[in-house]
Amino acid sequence: MGIRLFVRASFAMAIVWLTAAAAAQEPEKLDVVEVRPAPLQEMVHLDGVIEAVKQSTVSAQTSGTVVELPFDVDDSVTAGDLIARLDDTEQRSRLNQAQAGLEEARSGLQDARQQYQRIAAIRERGLVSQQEFDTARNNLNAAQARVERAQAAVEEAREQLDYTRVVAPYGGIVTERHVEIGESVSPGQPLMSGLSLEQLRVVVDLPQQYADIARSEKQATVTLSDGRVLDTGEMTFYPYADPQTHTFRLRMRLTEPNGTLFPGMLVKVGVPVATREALWIPESALVQRSELRAVFALNEQGQPRLRQIRVGVHQDNRLEVLAGLSEGERVVANPSVLVGSKRLALPDSPNQGGE
Repeated sequence: MGIRLFVRASFAMAIVWLTAAAAAQEPEKLDVVEVRPAPLQEMVHLDGVIEAVKQSTVSAQTSGTVVELPFDVDDSVTAGDLIARLDDTEQRSRLNQAQAGLEEARSGLQDARQQYQRIAAIRERGLVSQQEFDTARNNLNAAQARVERAQAAVEEAREQLDYTRVVAPYGGIVTERHVEIGESVSPGQPLMSGLSLEQLRVVVDLPQQYADIARSEKQATVTLSDGRVLDTGEMTFYPYADPQTHTFRLRMRLTEPNGTLFPGMLVKVGVPVATREALWIPESALVQRSELRAVFALNEQGQPRLRQIRVGVHQDNRLEVLAGLSEGERVVANPSVLVGSKRLALPDSPNQGGE
């Protein structure tokens, strides 16, 4: 009984507000729309996490002592910037030795080539044996192999020297520094971690019952806490379920990084799970005051009468009607023109067509 009195009082207050808000004037034209059914795609909303597409840890590829670290955590770097330098005394010495070995091998090759050419020239006149000719040819081949081996040693030593200068593989932000100046490092030891904010993606874990429809529909919406919907690109579905949570991972590329998104931020991911028919009205048709949600529905005489309704989801400037209206009824899409209008009729009973 108390609830009915409250609803009736709310309707009465709404009528008083509508009729007393302005003086009577020439009525404007009513924008009347028909309540019609249309498909509604039901969504399940899950928590997703933003992560960087490019995030990595750079490790040492040679041994040495750290002598320079130009950047620290939260510093911005560009691709190719020096982010760490190791003492290169040992590597430079090895390179010098390899280069000396290469020069020695080249000299040996030159001697072997000259010896082979002399023996090959006099062999045509029959002045040397076949054994001597074969020996000269084999010596030439061996000298060539020594040169190639020495060249490979020089390249390896040069690479080891280059490894003492560690550069950023891409532009981004330093997230962690694993070593300090003066530390000795070995191959494989982490030096610095970083990520790029230019390419971001959203990762979400889908419950098993939604995995199949998500794969078939390939649609999802990503929403920030402030309600802004982000544009997404390519979607990647992991082909296996997590053995602990029995969820399937979905990954979506974000196409609009703008400096306000950072890895680790939480977002809401909406995934379609079913489609059903629903009744819709324009969002502008809703009259809302306190707990009252109503519309002006036209009766058989074409008069607008206040009707309480229960609404569901908001979608594309439309409202889903859960109760209070039937298919084919007509409602006023611009109820503000009824303020102070003589066309405003008394409301229907709160139980008429409502909850």
